[in-house]
Amino acid sequence: MAEQNRAPLPHAFHPEVASFTVVSDDLRHGGELAGGQVLEGGNVSPHLRWEGFPEGAKSFAVTCFDPDAPTGSGFWHWVLFDLPATVTELPAGAGSGKFEGLPDGAVHVRNDYGTRDFGGAAPPAGERHRYVFTVYAVDREKLGPGPDASPAAVGFNLRFHTLGRAHLIGEYEAPAG
Repeated sequence: MAEQNRAPLPHAFHPEVASFTVVSDDLRHGGELAGGQVLEGGNVSPHLRWEGFPEGAKSFAVTCFDPDAPTGSGFWHWVLFDLPATVTELPAGAGSGKFEGLPDGAVHVRNDYGTRDFGGAAPPAGERHRYVFTVYAVDREKLGPGPDASPAAVGFNLRFHTLGRAHLIGEYEAPAG
């Protein structure tokens, strides 16, 4: 997929907000996703840790979005919100399986696979896609939508309640068939 044809990041049309830092023990910005973060490799959400977020953050949200998916609207791999402001790190696998390390009260909505968890990368064979992991610092303890909301409804609420945003982008190309 040519660089100039790549879709914008999921928050490109949201208002500008403060930026902060998100890092991972499992993923380097611009690097390749690990095998476990791929649909066929286990659907293990990566470790994420963030700092330097704006004062006043009352909760956090975490998403993973593939803007390069051949859908016309991208593909949501992970939508998690209502993480308490005291949580600034998620261990690998927190969005997967038994949700170990995920705090009580955190809300997953269905991703575009139709499941309430992290769904790994699965681009069409031979295509290289970006996977944008975004952490949002939110101005309220509860974002508002419930677990049956769509990723778009969560994004709508985040547009109006985000104080700051950080993202980490991994890439993956499925082998040609």
